[in-house]
Amino acid sequence: MQRIGILINRMKEGAATMAEEIRRYLAEKGALGLITDGEGEIPDGISCLLVVGGDGTLLRAAKRVVDRQIPLLGVNLGTLGYLAEVEAGNVRPAIDQLLSGRYSIEKRMMLEGEIERDGRRVAGDVALNDVSIVRCGPLRVLHFRSFVNGAHLTDYRADGIILSTPTGSTGYSLSVGGPIVTPEADLLLLTPIASHTLASRSIILRGSDEVTVEIGQGYVVLPAEAEVSFDGNTLLPLMAGDLVNIRRTRQKTNIIKLSDDSFLEVLRRKMVER
Repeated sequence: MQRIGILINRMKEGAATMAEEIRRYLAEKGALGLITDGEGEIPDGISCLLVVGGDGTLLRAAKRVVDRQIPLLGVNLGTLGYLAEVEAGNVRPAIDQLLSGRYSIEKRMMLEGEIERDGRRVAGDVALNDVSIVRCGPLRVLHFRSFVNGAHLTDYRADGIILSTPTGSTGYSLSVGGPIVTPEADLLLLTPIASHTLASRSIILRGSDEVTVEIGQGYVVLPAEAEVSFDGNTLLPLMAGDLVNIRRTRQKTNIIKLSDDSFLEVLRRKMVER
């Protein structure tokens, strides 16, 4: 009997009901569905994890299973759903396809970032979409220095900087003018947020590059005036002089793909839905 995890976002209306429907249908098909939520443990011995919620729920799930390499399939109860492929009305056919093995696995690049303060690592996390370094508190421009593999790239006076994976190119990075990249690409996107210059553009780097962003002295006085965000949920405060070191992880997120639609077809359909 197949063991399949069902991770729900209880903040999403209808998520618990959908999870129970999935569990019952799996039982009819001779499979075992194990329901958990954002606070519970991911079950052991599962062949995949159905994530019921939206893209945000799937991003959080990716962090939790990255070391276990459990494939993820998103059931979309949200809006756009770039990552959560299955819509609520198509759950049963999707399960049939999943159980029959008619799917592929896409390996998506992830990022890991750490805060270095006075030569010591003080915090860090991983992200599937992006690592964003942004101002908070008073409305003031921040000063960032960026380095690639230890070499000085450029300075920014801006509201922030986004380091994005190809998967994250359709997220926050896109909303501030970054390019859209096919998710199979092996690269990093560096995009400033509201940069105070006429020549500010996204920079595309190799996936193997390591990026360091230094919070400029004199522009941040209190820890709460800047922060680093991992996929929009883990928020860590920054101080003047802090370094944020960002590189790709050794592991990748495994996304189950049921449809034969290309990335461009999905992109066109989702952009029209907007």
